[in-house]
Amino acid sequence: MDTSLGQVVNVGEFWDVVVITAADEKQELAYKQQLSRKLQQKELPLGVHYHVFADPAGAKIGNGGSTLCALQCLEEIYGDRWNRFTVLLIHSGGYSQRLPNASALGKIFTALPLGYPIYQMLELKLAMYIDFPSHMSPGVLVTCADDIELYSVRDTDILRFDKPGFTALAHPSDLLIGTTHGVFVLEPSGGSECGDLEYRTCHRFLHKPSLEEMYQSGAVGRKGTPSPKNLAVGDLSTPNLHLDFVYTDSLFYMDNDSARKLLAFYQQLGALTCEIDAYGDFLQALGPGATVEYTRNTANVTREESELVEMREKIFHLLQGTPLNIVALNNSKFYHIGTTQEYLYHFTSDGTLKSELGLVSKAVSIFPGGSECFREAPCVIQSIMESRASVGLGSVVEYSWLGPDVTVGANSIISGCHILTNAALPPSSFLCALSLQVNGHLMYATMAYGVEDNLKRNVKALSDIRSLQFSGLGLLACLDLWGLKVTEGLFSGSRTSLSLWTARIFPVCPSLSESVMASLGMLGAVRGTSPFRLTSYELLSIEEMLFYKDVGDMMRWRERISQEIHLRGCQADVSE
Repeated sequence: MDTSLGQVVNVGEFWDVVVITAADEKQELAYKQQLSRKLQQKELPLGVHYHVFADPAGAKIGNGGSTLCALQCLEEIYGDRWNRFTVLLIHSGGYSQRLPNASALGKIFTALPLGYPIYQMLELKLAMYIDFPSHMSPGVLVTCADDIELYSVRDTDILRFDKPGFTALAHPSDLLIGTTHGVFVLEPSGGSECGDLEYRTCHRFLHKPSLEEMYQSGAVGRKGTPSPKNLAVGDLSTPNLHLDFVYTDSLFYMDNDSARKLLAFYQQLGALTCEIDAYGDFLQALGPGATVEYTRNTANVTREESELVEMREKIFHLLQGTPLNIVALNNSKFYHIGTTQEYLYHFTSDGTLKSELGLVSKAVSIFPGGSECFREAPCVIQSIMESRASVGLGSVVEYSWLGPDVTVGANSIISGCHILTNAALPPSSFLCALSLQVNGHLMYATMAYGVEDNLKRNVKALSDIRSLQFSGLGLLACLDLWGLKVTEGLFSGSRTSLSLWTARIFPVCPSLSESVMASLGMLGAVRGTSPFRLTSYELLSIEEMLFYKDVGDMMRWRERISQEIHLRGCQADVSE
């Protein structure tokens, strides 16, 4: 796709419209700022309509609700003209609590160790789908911001999205992956060979099914049947030895008639008051084997709203009978990069993804000690590592400047940080610095915790916070080490949803380096290196840090690092 970056693309050869969804107006503004900069720097194809659409204020509406809202926004901007468009719709709402270095600037702007200038997920998405629009009827391709779909087909094979109804890509996966994704129950193919690309029809779609459901429904491919060449595995640490497989979902396309049907439905509703899943609630209604029973299964929803079952039934009756066409990619892989563990594994240890995408261990960076020799070589992205600085195996450093004698422990994530003095970051640490605008002043705060901490886990009362863990230690013990008391003011937001995400424990400082060192001090106290009191600092939660974030200053920091790397004549690193 490099040839189209900064170039005006011809009509019919690329997307007419690219839409990115956002959780709210503040995230929408952050996305627009980054899109604008990319277009100014000619880092994206030109002549395309790029939009960011925020979910309406109020109840969480899920990616299905975001899809409906995006269709309404397209109607408001283009009227009937969008009927003739090919639209790429990328869901990037939410605050990435499982990978918080993507929280401030968005999952779709996650940096990759690839390209010059550094590719982010947006550029990769556009590159992966470069051939789709020219073989697509007017309609909408729906994808998510934190996954990668790679495939190999013969030169004569073409991925077409030109059939009525919905068309979805299907990837052969082990049964463990099937329990956490959508699974297709395909109609018999009648063929004896398993080509790299097969056009199939889907009898029904299962959303996060149990093993028993997969077997009973006929979704499982067995030993002795034509088998795929590649199999995505659910346990990253062990090879897949099981011969049974299922076809799991990734992205899907809906033709213009289906999109208009959903838009008319949304316009009749007036407003959404519950969470709709674009996969679980749209695709489960499709195919001749679809039944209404799934609408009453709320096991896989984050919250059971009273209106949810009724809403699902309405969607089922709206879409019932609509075809679900399948493009089975038998030599393909589906990668998800939405958690700290997935992020670390795929960028440092996963030799397969590295070779398939051309990922490097040192991308547009100064890192004299960098090495590609180890299987879990550290990954350094647009960062400066001064002499004698070191990064442990399995760690990722992005958009950071680390001075001499700074050591980063193994299996850690460091993002947006500036460390001038000698410092030792413990293994399995997470540090992510944010620029803030607080009462008209530019300030800084740095998230710090363990990479395996669960920021989404919440309790309902202060008396229950002893069950929350911070970097392997109970939160109550941590508060004691930091000199903090358990009070009503310790948490931001809802008083009945208390978590590490809403805990006011992160110090606010006037400079970036002071902020990083303060948060490193609090992390070090928990790891037993030295006591550290937080009582003299103004403290914010991650939730509040995102509210006060200064996107412009964070982008200026990244630009400063880029300019320094350029001045030192290290652009050649990109080819390593």
